[in-house]
Parts: sequence; structure tokens; C-alpha cells
Amino acid sequence: MTFSHQFHESTLREYDIRGIVGDTLGEADAFAIGRVFGSIIAEQGGKRIAVGRDGRLSSPTLEAALIKGLVASGAEVVSIGCGPTPMLYFAAFTGPTDGAVMVTGSHNPANYNGFKMMVGKKPFFGKDILDLGARAAAGQVVPESRGSLEQLDVSAAYVARLLQDWDGAKKLKVVWDNGNGAAGDVLARLLAELPGEHKVLNGRIDGTFPAHHPDPTVPKNLEQLIAAVKKENADVGIAFDGDADRIGLVDNEGHILYGDQFLVLMARDVLRAHPGATIIADVKASQVLFDEVAKAGGQPLMWKTGHSLIKSKMAELGAPLAGEMSGHIFYNDKWYGFDDALYAAVRVLGVIARSTKTVGEFRAGLPSVVNTPELRFDCAESRKFQVVQEVAERLKASGDKVSDTDGVRVTTEEGWWLLRASNTQAVLVARAESSSEAGLSKLKSELAGQLAASGLAPDFSGANAGH
Repeated sequence: MTFSHQFHESTLREYDIRGIVGDTLGEADAFAIGRVFGSIIAEQGGKRIAVGRDGRLSSPTLEAALIKGLVASGAEVVSIGCGPTPMLYFAAFTGPTDGAVMVTGSHNPANYNGFKMMVGKKPFFGKDILDLGARAAAGQVVPESRGSLEQLDVSAAYVARLLQDWDGAKKLKVVWDNGNGAAGDVLARLLAELPGEHKVLNGRIDGTFPAHHPDPTVPKNLEQLIAAVKKENADVGIAFDGDADRIGLVDNEGHILYGDQFLVLMARDVLRAHPGATIIADVKASQVLFDEVAKAGGQPLMWKTGHSLIKSKMAELGAPLAGEMSGHIFYNDKWYGFDDALYAAVRVLGVIARSTKTVGEFRAGLPSVVNTPELRFDCAESRKFQVVQEVAERLKASGDKVSDTDGVRVTTEEGWWLLRASNTQAVLVARAESSSEAGLSKLKSELAGQLAASGLAPDFSGANAGH
């Protein structure tokens, strides 16, 4: 049977394949991913591919079509069922697998879904995904054959491994918000064994996400958790996204800790065991993080935004810890180097349980800065990278202190601002941070001036925040 498939142009992203179910993504796409990805693994001499899915309503049918495509390429499929994305990563790292595919819409609305992939123990992203699309269109697959399918429950082994690194000195009172995401069943089993007093919000897996959107980086989505932390007089609140590879934290006073803030807490702990080690964070992180890592005796490294990019850099350098503003936390210390919100939770609870300070006291002890939230400006796909290049060239020509690791990050006496092109949408992303409101206003004016020079008129309304 001749095979050829054309994906919707919007679905092949930098880090995964993602779309709106029934509109830009469907079962034919899932089958094509299986048929081509299975062929890629086969051509590399591999066969055994682990598959998992999240709790979205569309995930079972997409998973079935994916498996059908994999089996048609001769793959020996190991289905681990419904659970968090990091549980699939765990299966890939600890079992004899040649590849892995997770069916998940991550933190996106309920009508979205997608696929995250690994070849061996490495992420499959960027050019790999574009090549998969090109191969599907060209019908470049191995001859059809008959693979196999087996069901394998790795959840007990995964929970046991999570618990292995619990190192707290006292019991804590913790409120968890599962957000009706895929971690629900695993989380319940973890908390049955984890010391402390635990209250779970939205623990039931429900792909319609009835309580709130499954993204812990958006303050509105943490309102329920904040209220529960205050009511229960808890030591900390922990939230997950839809597939539990991203974590959000709320301190005992009900304040949100942002990704770069709780990474400081984790970095200080890791650096005690690994003095002088490299700690990686993405370009959107606060300067406070990089300064605090250096103060704690570490080597801070600013790297490109994107979980696949951070994971790859971490493996290259052997760094023990990395993180992103988005809440992806990567432990290579005792763990496997992939982003796992459940594991990060166990480790951060251990840090808190050994500390003489509350989480609120830790947060209050960080240098105070004012900054914008992540600002997003519409910009044509054909223009977005060009605009960033134009801005970089103007700044370098004027002698400014510029980092072009990922987009352009400018450091001045007032603080810093960042402009980068989104890898997944037709937008430019910006942030600015200063030690004062006046400094932040000046930075935003500089950013606005550069955007105007490239023909854009940015809207900065509501662009002040503080942490």
C-alpha cells in the first residue's frame, strides 16, 4: 500500500507536533507519525518503542492510530497507558527501548493534542520534526510489516523511584493541585507513601479540565491553590500542568514563586553537593537567578528557551540542574536529566523540610526587582526572526552589551530586556527587568523604540509585575 501524508503547516513545532483536534490534527496525522517515526527507528536498527498518553478525551483514539502506524512499520510497541509525560521518559530511560512517543496536549486547552518524541534517550525536535514531515509527504517509509503491541505498567516502579530520593528532615503540610491532569493516579500513589500531610485539589484525571486551565505559569490558574494553602495553613502549594512535566509553587503566605525563583532554592541545595557545578536557565530568567547561582559557588549558564534545547545542553555539559521560567525543571543529580514535575516536587519538598526558614522567608530574602510578565506581540511568521536580527544589529552597532544566545538580551545600568521570536507561534516574545519602576519604564521605552524602528507598534498596557 502506497503511503503519503501532508501535515497541516501549523502542527510541526520546534519541540513537538501539536494541533487542534478535528481541525489541524487528527487520526490520520497520528497514523502518519507512527508510520514515519517507526521507520526512522527501524532504519537506525531499533524496534522497541514505548508509547504513553495523557488524560485528554482525544488521546485514546490518537494513541490507537499512532500505534497502528508504528506496528505497520514493524515496531514492537510497549504501551504504558495513561499517565504523566515524565513516566514515559522514565520508561524510556530505564527499559530497553529505542524510542518513545507521548500523546499529550501538555498545558494547552482541552481541544488541543500533540506528540512528544524521543530517539534512544535523546529528545526528537527541531530539524528532526521537520524531516519527519518531509518524509511523510514523500512517502519515505520502510516496507509495511507486522510489529507487535504489549501493555506494560511501569507506574509502581516509577513511584518507587520517585520516593527513593526523598530526603526531608521533617513532615510538611502540602496542598497539591493536579489540575485534573494526567498525573492524578500516580500522584495519589506517591502521596500515600510520601511523609507529611497532603491535600489534593482536582486529583481526578478529566480531559475537559473543569476546574481551570492546566497551566501553572498563569497566576489565574493558581487562585484555587493559593486559597487552599491559606485555608489549610500549609507549608507550600504545588501545581502541575496537564502532563506533569512543569511545576508551579506557592509559598506558605500564598505568594507565587516563579520558575527562576524556586530554581534558586533548588540550585543552592544542589551546589552544596556539587560545588562549582554549572546551573542552566533559559534567557527569560531573572538576573537574580544567575547572580544567586554565582553567589552560591555555581557557574550560571544562560541558554535557549525550550525543554528539548535545555535537555540537550544539560547532557552535553553534564550539568546537575537546569530550569526554565515555564516551570520545566531538569535534575541530572541522582535523576535522569529529563523534566519531571513530580520528581522536582519530591526534591524541593526535601529542601524545604531541611530548612530552618519557611518558603515565604526564602522568597522575601531574594533581591527585589520589578519586571514585566512575558509580553507577546503579533508578528508575521516571515518577519519575526528578521525583526530580532535587525534589533540585534542596531544594538551591536551602537555598542550595547548584547547576548544573542536566543534572540537578543540587552543589559544596561537599569537592568535588562529580552526580545526573541517564538518557535511555535507568529509572535515576538519580550521581557524586561529592573531594580526600580523608573528603570523598568526606561527599558520598556528602549524596547518599544527598537520595535518601532522595525515597523512594529507594541502595546505595553498591563506590562508591570514584581517578583
